[in-house]
Amino acid sequence: MAKRGKKYRKALELVDRKKLYSLEEAVDLLKKVAEVSQRNFDETVELAMRLNVDPKYADQMVRGSVVLPHGLGKPIKVLVLAEGEDAKKAEEAGADYVGGENLINKILKEEWIDYDVVIATPEIMPKVAKLGRILGPRGLMPSPKTGTVTKNIEQAIKDAKKGRVEFKVDKAGNIHMPVGKVSFDKEKLLENLYTAIDAVVRARPPGAKGQYVKTMTVSTTMGPGIKLDVNQVLKKLQEMAA
Repeated sequence: MAKRGKKYRKALELVDRKKLYSLEEAVDLLKKVAEVSQRNFDETVELAMRLNVDPKYADQMVRGSVVLPHGLGKPIKVLVLAEGEDAKKAEEAGADYVGGENLINKILKEEWIDYDVVIATPEIMPKVAKLGRILGPRGLMPSPKTGTVTKNIEQAIKDAKKGRVEFKVDKAGNIHMPVGKVSFDKEKLLENLYTAIDAVVRARPPGAKGQYVKTMTVSTTMGPGIKLDVNQVLKKLQEMAA
């Protein structure tokens, strides 16, 4: 294992690795970790969840998207692949890049990926399919399951700009997603975190058995992981929904 830097080790001293924290305690601790680390940029707060699923089975795949109430704290570049009237709607709705075969060819030839979200209309998807090898590994491939293949272009752009985050379980059953910046105030981070966790919980696939969420961890970009009390977090979510 690579030797950790001085700032990381100093931050790690604040975290009790045997303790399971409430989300409220964890957010307070994230702030303290950031203060001690003194990074020269606004770190992203990240959520990691380990799920009791095996995604090689179709009925255990977990995938979806969520619009975070307070966004991600950065401008989101949206690419829309559409033609005709739909392309015009996309331009009027504020997409950063709009095009059809011209942009598809640009992505193919240059492996161009200077955007955060790709939205496509159903009509153009047969042409977009060839981009799978470029967009797929980067989590950018449009999909009806995440709301990025749609006729409602305006709403999709609006959601993306607000901070829609796509999530997909990896081969090991883990989900990783950004939920904001460490500079956000506590309440905004908590709202984003609870919203993100709730979306993953609601995306429970029919083939999942037993305890669906095994572990949850939050961290800053370069900080140590803070383990959450899964049962406490899920109970709080139920109380909020009641």
